[in-house]
Amino acid sequence: MNKAGNNTMWSVITREIGRMRRHGVYIFITLIGPLFAMWLLMEIFSQGVPRDLPVAVVDLDHTSMAAKVSRMVDETSIAKVQEQHPSVWSAKQSMELGNIQAIVVIPKNTEKQILKGEGANLAFYVNNTNSLQGGLLKSGVLKTLKTLSTGIKLTTAKKMGLPEEKAMGRVMPVRLVAHRLFNPFTNYSYFLTAGILPVFLVVFVLMSAIYAIGIELKEGTGKQWLESAGNSITVAVTGKLLPYTLILMVVTMVMNYILFSYLGTPLHGSFGMILIAELLMIVTYQLIAVAILALTANMRLALSFGVAYSMMALTFSGLTFPRIGMPYIADLYAAIFPYSYWLKIFLGQSLRGEPMVNGVGNLYVFFIFITIGFLLMPKLKTVLANEKYWGKE
Repeated sequence: MNKAGNNTMWSVITREIGRMRRHGVYIFITLIGPLFAMWLLMEIFSQGVPRDLPVAVVDLDHTSMAAKVSRMVDETSIAKVQEQHPSVWSAKQSMELGNIQAIVVIPKNTEKQILKGEGANLAFYVNNTNSLQGGLLKSGVLKTLKTLSTGIKLTTAKKMGLPEEKAMGRVMPVRLVAHRLFNPFTNYSYFLTAGILPVFLVVFVLMSAIYAIGIELKEGTGKQWLESAGNSITVAVTGKLLPYTLILMVVTMVMNYILFSYLGTPLHGSFGMILIAELLMIVTYQLIAVAILALTANMRLALSFGVAYSMMALTFSGLTFPRIGMPYIADLYAAIFPYSYWLKIFLGQSLRGEPMVNGVGNLYVFFIFITIGFLLMPKLKTVLANEKYWGKE
């Protein structure tokens, strides 16, 4: 870029910094808003794993064995026996009121049947409205009850005179050794926080870019903006968005600190590649803002569409519902969100420790979205120069 180009670029940058200083909304949508949202989410998921979810026990046996079952359930980290009920009906009412999340029912004559060697069936009811919470609670309680059952069977077999090794072989003829490869602690923050924090970032990136450009359209100052850039839309957009890019990269570094230092998200791959992907994601969404404004020529409509577009990225990213299980059309729809490609890079480099080459293809996709934004810049220039679009909400 020649000297004149440098001067016009600096002129646009200083003009935008002046606007940011005069209006607090700019600082809110680029710094205060995203940092507050990240702090709030950090506090919500600071525990990482849910603990002491309220459980009720319906003890119809009233024996030492029933008391042992209740005590073992209470000692699990995921569950806490908070209520004792005389009947399943009263426990069910408590669950419907939201007081408890699961019910363990110990039928009458449980201990007697166990001592006779006949076996006994315990009933377990779980509130699966929140499938993730319900799944963890079910896994934790059933694992405890299975441990208790195995211990009883082992004791019975040893009383029959079998050596411990043979007794264990009879109790558990087939053993399954399961290994969780990438999230062994079933930690919420390792995947939910790592997915939701960047969504907050994406929302504020898109909103700040739409607002910064759209306000020129609303206030009819688009021509002045272009004149400060030497009538070059590329210089105008670059100079306007560069201060936001730098501020949002600072916010991104705060996000990385929260993820990797405060919450302890594993980092098995390249942090440098994650940073490159984050920078490209910010630039990509800023250019998407250019495309949206060029096509809508209306700031309010662009903001509404931007919010919907940025938030829907989480739904179709495969974070909470795997893309492999989605209908084909939904999986195709997920491809229009740059966030999906960033998430693949982040999870690959953080939790899974994949080779960097695995993420290069996803990096290239960002440039497709960036190119679309550049191709629509001339249309944005036309919109900015046309008086019929000025002053619209």
